[in-house]
Amino acid sequence: MSIKVTVWNEFVHEKHNERVKEVYPDGIHNAIAEYLKTQEDMIVRTATLDDEEQGLSNELLDDTDVLIWWGHAAHNKVKDEYVERVYERVMKGMGFIALHSAHFSKPFKRLMGTTCGLRWREIGENERLWVIEPTHPIAQGLGECVEIPADEMYGERFDIPVPDELVFIGWFKGGDVFRSGCCYRRGYGKVFYFQPGHETYPVYYQDEIRLIIGNAVRWARPVMKRELLGGIHVPTPIEKI
Repeated sequence: MSIKVTVWNEFVHEKHNERVKEVYPDGIHNAIAEYLKTQEDMIVRTATLDDEEQGLSNELLDDTDVLIWWGHAAHNKVKDEYVERVYERVMKGMGFIALHSAHFSKPFKRLMGTTCGLRWREIGENERLWVIEPTHPIAQGLGECVEIPADEMYGERFDIPVPDELVFIGWFKGGDVFRSGCCYRRGYGKVFYFQPGHETYPVYYQDEIRLIIGNAVRWARPVMKRELLGGIHVPTPIEKI
């Protein structure tokens, strides 16, 4: 069956910042969706903060297998009730992929339970993204590392729980390192945090980055979607007692 993917973007910088608009004239969400729509196993749509119910209606989320999230300037504008919708869907099986500055988004922080703070520097230094788990599904099709000509530096310490699996470590020209590809399981759902992708650099047009996002969608797709057990659950014995 096809994977139903929703690419969510606050879509703020691209409207008000000429530099960002030049790099992503149709929005970061469409740059990502453009590639994913070429994948035969995916059905892709986009959503933004300006859409009805901020692009996070119950109907849309119920019809989403994997939600990709990009945000930066408008984290606090996302309504808490919609954050809970995302959280509940992930716990029930929906995949969630947080890109770059979405580390500080409300849904990601809700799923991690930490501040998700980090160190950063924006001077356009190159990044070397090292593949430290080459057998992981998200790393398929890559070599030892991915060279990113220019990106915003994110550095440790990154205040997140210890990842279930760490797929990538980023190294920056200034000497900093960062846990750049982190996998988690929350309830019945899977979560992937992926660091590359500042809004003023064309990172989401780079072939390797697009490949990684596509791989992450396949990894995060639901194995099942089901209700979580609530309260006290007394099961019927399987064997005769």
